[in-house]
Amino acid sequence: MNAAVDLCGADSAGISIEKEDGTDHEFYRWIATAGAYSSFLNAILPRYPSACGLCLERGHPQHFTVSKKFFDILGVEAPLVTDGILLPWKTEDTRGTIFVMDHGRTEAFDENDARLLTMLADFAAMGYRHQKQQTRLVAQERAAAAAQMANELAHEINNPLQSMTNSAYLVAEGNAEQDPRALGRELSKDIQRLSGLVKKLLSLPFETARSNK
Repeated sequence: MNAAVDLCGADSAGISIEKEDGTDHEFYRWIATAGAYSSFLNAILPRYPSACGLCLERGHPQHFTVSKKFFDILGVEAPLVTDGILLPWKTEDTRGTIFVMDHGRTEAFDENDARLLTMLADFAAMGYRHQKQQTRLVAQERAAAAAQMANELAHEINNPLQSMTNSAYLVAEGNAEQDPRALGRELSKDIQRLSGLVKKLLSLPFETARSNK
């Protein structure tokens, strides 16, 4: 986005995406910003009215402006957009836009800026896809580690369970050779150990723990 500001001579630039769990009130998120709009990083915008939605619907670059009325609807204060170019981009499962804006000139951008922004849109899509792939890999590694820990804990749980089963059998049989207090102390130790192991198991990711039951 810094490159977009510099190369297009823009006052601001940004990248938006459609939120995966978006609602009509919270549909677009700005994942990158530069210039005068830098402070709007991670800003959430509604589905309507939206220049982003119109751009994605039409599927090609759009010139746009933003008046004070729009900011009043959002309840924010920001420099007006007197000229802007908005381009769509898409990965396998995500859509978004890339845009440059000027806050004073009415004819700030031309076809050369649109061509440059097209290249940057491709770069943005590639970068976002790579970021999501890295996130998935990290999640898979964590899930694999959690699954291994769940299996290890399952084996550890068998030991105190077996000991408790033996103690319970002796109590049920009324074995006179066994001191009831000693059996009670052994059961207490096993219960505490079992409780600690169960707490560790419950702290693992739900889906992973469920798959190892």
